[in-house]
Formats: sequence, C-alpha cells, structure tokens
Amino acid sequence: MAFSTYLVRRLAQSLVILVGLSILIFLIARVMPGDPARLALGPRAPKDVVQRWREWMHLDEPLYVQYYYWLVDTFHGSFGQSLYTRRDVAIDVKTFLPATMELVLFSGLIMGVFGVLLGAISARYHDTWIDNALRVGTYVGVATPAFVFAIFFLLLFGYLFQILPTLGRLESTITPPPVMTGMITIDSLITGNFVAFLDALKHLLMPAIALALGPLAQEIRITRSGMTDNMLKPYIAVEKAQGIPDRVINFKYLLKPSLIPTVSIMGLDFAALLGNAFLVEGIFGWPGLSRYGIQAMIQKDLNAITAVVLVIGVIFITVNIIVDIVVAYLDPRIRLRGRSGMS
Repeated sequence: MAFSTYLVRRLAQSLVILVGLSILIFLIARVMPGDPARLALGPRAPKDVVQRWREWMHLDEPLYVQYYYWLVDTFHGSFGQSLYTRRDVAIDVKTFLPATMELVLFSGLIMGVFGVLLGAISARYHDTWIDNALRVGTYVGVATPAFVFAIFFLLLFGYLFQILPTLGRLESTITPPPVMTGMITIDSLITGNFVAFLDALKHLLMPAIALALGPLAQEIRITRSGMTDNMLKPYIAVEKAQGIPDRVINFKYLLKPSLIPTVSIMGLDFAALLGNAFLVEGIFGWPGLSRYGIQAMIQKDLNAITAVVLVIGVIFITVNIIVDIVVAYLDPRIRLRGRSGMS
C-alpha cells in the first residue's frame, strides 16, 4: 500500500513536470524570432496567404488560446509540417526515433553492465594497480566529451585500420529486415536475418561506445565509492567473521545496497544520452532523431524543434519514473516511507 501511494505521488509529480515542459516549449517556440506562418510558407508567399495561414494556426489569438490548440494537436500526435523534410513532423519522429532509441539503448546497456562490473572490480581490488588503472581511466572518460571519442574511433577504426563501418546503420548491399520496431538489430533477430544483425551491430559499435564512455566512467566511480564505503559497515564485518567468502559478500550482500546511488545517476545519464547523441549521430551519419533535431535547428523549423524537445522530455521523465521504481525496490526505506507517514 505504501509503495503504491509513493508510485501514484511520483506519477502525479511527473504529470505536473510534463505540463510545465509543454508550456516552456510552447513559449520558446512563440518568442523565437520570425513569423511561423512566414517560415512555413516561404519568403515569396503573398501577404494575404500568410495572413490566412496565421489565422489557421491561431497566431492572431491570445497565447493561452494558442497553447490550448497546440496542446490538443499534440495529444492527437499532430506537430504540424516540417520545414526541413516537408512532411508531417509526427511521421518524421516515427521514422527517426527508433534509430536514436537503438543507439541509446545499446549505449545504456554498455554503460550499465560494464559500469557496475568494473566498479565492483575496482572496489574489490581497491588501492591496487587494478584499482588505480581503472580510476585513471575514469578520469579520462569523465573529462572527455562524447564527440571526441567519436572522432577518435572514426579515425582509428574507420580510416586507419578500416575494421568498422563509419556511416549509416546498414550496408547498402544487405537487405534490411521488415520494419517492426524500427531498430534494425532487434528486427533482424526477430526475423532471423543474422547477416543484417551482424552488419547492423558493426555499424552500431563505434557510436554506441563513444556515447557510453563518459557515463560509463561515472558509473564506475560511483559504484566503487558506494562499495568501499559500505565495506566499513558493521554487517560486513559480521559476515566476514562468520567465514562467508569475500566473493559472496561482495556480490550478494555488498553490491545491492551500493547500487542505489549508481542506479539513480544511471537513470539521469541514460536520459542524457539522448542529448549527447546530437553530435555523435552527426559524426557517424546516424539517421536518428537527434541528428534530425540539429537539422531542424539549422533550418529554424519550429514544429520539428518543439516535437524533438517534447519527445526527449517525455522519455527523460519516463526513465526517471522507472529509476525511482528500481531504487524503491533496492531500498526498502522508500517503500516504507509512506507507511510511516500514515501511522
């Protein structure tokens, strides 16, 4: 009961944040220089046509009326037409989002698995050469932007050794799988097209690792810090006194409570991957939503910009809700907090 109350309260808070985000996006789109109707029709359109377009877009009405119509259209999945592609923005989002989600999910998998694993190893061998080497590596990872890793990998593995493809998601000579999720690796596995899967995986490897290295270094540091702090707790000393092997203590009794701060930061880092993907997708020619967002900004495509920001915001909020649920599972105090408040 306490956990369900906590979950309902968290969902209500997220709804308020989402409404605030929608208002902010709407206002930014309206205060940006330029007439949206003129931008949509082009500089040569007659004034009477522009005026009719302004009336159709409700631009001649008060802001709160404009926001109402914009919100209704958004709930119906209508974001208007893109000046960049000349298509419905909703179609563009549906086309480009799966590629970005595939990249971000693969990067998040690398970040989560290796962040926790290497952090646990660093804590297990703390103050040894293994720990010192990992700590130096994390300093480099935290201090280096994702696009620097992307350029380095591109030059090293794409052009110098030529062992990995440098652009796109799939070779033109390979038949892509039928579109189910829009993620080529998953669609290839579902249809049993392992040739396309392996080629898509090779295309995915460099941008995903470049995107994951910064957050990965942070997860290693946080996991190591949490485990080394908990090593000094009395219950760990009791378990050691009972003769429980160190391996069992580290991965069964020490790792779970130490993951609470790691999971919290991991959720924020995963959502931030969407923002960091802007430059990485541009460098590798990855046809995703982030690259589409950059082109929309260059073209001052307000409809596309608002859609991209709103979609990323919704994903960010959703990820944070999932993280809160996982943290509540790892930390019983959160599940019991509501019960103690009711008693």
